[in-house]
Amino acid sequence: MTADDRIALRGMLFLARHGVTLEERMEPQPFEVDVELATDLDAASASDELADTIAYSAVFSLVARIVEGESFRLIEALAGTIADAVLASTTARSVVVRVRKPRAPLPGPFQSVEATVRRPRDP
Repeated sequence: MTADDRIALRGMLFLARHGVTLEERMEPQPFEVDVELATDLDAASASDELADTIAYSAVFSLVARIVEGESFRLIEALAGTIADAVLASTTARSVVVRVRKPRAPLPGPFQSVEATVRRPRDP
């Protein structure tokens, strides 16, 4: 097993209603999500079979259901929920989730705000 094996889904884009203020939750706004899974890719790299890896289409669908189907006040809570769900539904050793909110209500110009959570699988 290679300790540095990773599968990453970067820049997943969703329209959703998350935010502290009512105004933020009234109209859908863009959210960008990255998910990085630490997993053993030895079997998949040898077999070339989907059954030997984590299906990233399933991870995408899971993230979409959470981001678009639920509402959170904080992107930290959204990121933590995604991380917990990904670990519960995959064989990943750990997961890193980044949630970016490019339209956060800030008083000046910025690119986005981001929350990052890292979760190891419980032993």
